[in-house]
Amino acid sequence: MQKNITLGTGLQIGGDSFVVMAGPCAVETRERLLAVADAVLAAGAVVLRGGAFKPRTSPFAFKGLGVPALEILAEAREQTGLPVVTELLDSTHAELVHEYADVVQIGARNMQNYSLLKHAGRAGKPVLLKRGLSATIQELLLSAEYILAEGNRQVILCERGVRGFDTATRNLFDLSAIPVVHGLSHLPILADPSHGTGHRDMVIPMARAAVAAGADGLLVEVHPNPERALSDGAQSLYPEQFERLMRETRIIVEAIGRRVAEPAGARA
Repeated sequence: MQKNITLGTGLQIGGDSFVVMAGPCAVETRERLLAVADAVLAAGAVVLRGGAFKPRTSPFAFKGLGVPALEILAEAREQTGLPVVTELLDSTHAELVHEYADVVQIGARNMQNYSLLKHAGRAGKPVLLKRGLSATIQELLLSAEYILAEGNRQVILCERGVRGFDTATRNLFDLSAIPVVHGLSHLPILADPSHGTGHRDMVIPMARAAVAAGADGLLVEVHPNPERALSDGAQSLYPEQFERLMRETRIIVEAIGRRVAEPAGARA
């Protein structure tokens, strides 16, 4: 039986509820983050995403603002009522991340960082666990077991694509993982079409497909000016594109007998 994950705001993830988490890849400035937060709330997102600490392939790339970004995310939560999901990169800032985040993300590169998984399990906050770049579904589920074994039952999985050989997309977005996970596990699973494709024009079509495949929600990157984004601009939607994604997603969600979760505790 599938498990529902309930956040502090009362928002349920899993079951009949379909959730959308959206926001920029990284928190860049206070003004941009607050603007995106307002935009995704208005379109129907129920959780705000934004990276404070960013793992980057190049050591010269923007790695996030760090602690100031956590403070900006907290301000956005106060302004919109949206709970916040942000990545825990290593144990150095674990206490701060757990203090500020409503959902702690363990990214693809850390899916098999077992000490970090155990740390997240002991902290007790809901955990969003993303599939590793070359991980099998079985390896993803076993990584989740590290968190569950520490007594934390609030685990949400995320399919974000695995490394393939075709350069037409950033990753191979494995939609078959969604029904496989539902068949093997009680845990909810989200889909991340932003990282799954790496191209803005592919995000909406693959989001629609993920909904139809049975995903329990979406994790989508949105930026007010993607061309100037400091990370992942090529796969970030404009706010108006995200609004379209929400309209089309809602139609499919309702057609398959589910409901799109509404912002819980957000301002009127």
